[in-house]
Amino acid sequence: MRQHKIHIARVRIRCSPRSASSAANPGNRATANTRLPGAAHHGEPMSNTQTLTPARKLAATNTIRFPNESAEYRKARNALLAEEIELRRHIERVAEQRRALPPGGQIPQDFAFIGEQGPTSLSGLFGNRNTLIVYSMMYGPQRKAPCPMCTSFLSSWNGTAPNLRERAAIAVTARSPIERLLDYRRQRGFTNLPFFSDESGQYTRTYVNPEDADVPGFSVFTRQDGQIRHFCSAELSGSMADPGQDPRGAPDLDPLWLMLDWTPEGRGTDWYPQLAYDRK
Repeated sequence: MRQHKIHIARVRIRCSPRSASSAANPGNRATANTRLPGAAHHGEPMSNTQTLTPARKLAATNTIRFPNESAEYRKARNALLAEEIELRRHIERVAEQRRALPPGGQIPQDFAFIGEQGPTSLSGLFGNRNTLIVYSMMYGPQRKAPCPMCTSFLSSWNGTAPNLRERAAIAVTARSPIERLLDYRRQRGFTNLPFFSDESGQYTRTYVNPEDADVPGFSVFTRQDGQIRHFCSAELSGSMADPGQDPRGAPDLDPLWLMLDWTPEGRGTDWYPQLAYDRK
């Protein structure tokens, strides 16, 4: 099982419960919260609602056709399109509910880290931003090699980091010494990601795993009026996985899995990213 994938994106918040009739006929759900001009955002619950066009009605306006497709294919594809519209709407409802969370707890201490430039603290990771995103990877001193799944996610994060940094500060932490982390960073070419060693393990035991287990974590912190608070962390655990399904996030932060969901073979049941591939 992809146990270390659990913590990459573990947050699944169930909101806007459906009625029995709408659950049986999801394409006909017609009312949902949606952002209007001037609607509340950035942590404030939205007060405006509007009636949305049913997903199946929107899908029926689709005029895209491809060579030699059958009527059966087009009927099935438009039904899928209606579900994709509903998925988009549900993703936004979950994101809105996450943004509207009450203030999280104030951090119990300004955790110490060691970065490329020397000692620093959690507050120092913010830079000039008021939001900090921290990914804690599986690469403790007991590991002979870094986690391939963490490396896959960081490969994607490294690419989007220049854009992400325009909205939030980012940091990658691990329990290994900083020299080992910087070697890993150079080997993988993660030039856009700042790495920090949590040598004491205090941050890890507080926001990743209380037993300091070799698991990853994903947390977001905010800074306002001189106070740093925990905003949200990934909490979807392996015990919450659906039967027959590999533990996963909702949605996965690593686009690798989202891209595979578009393929006929899907994610598969026994394939996982590796640090290197044999190209014989």
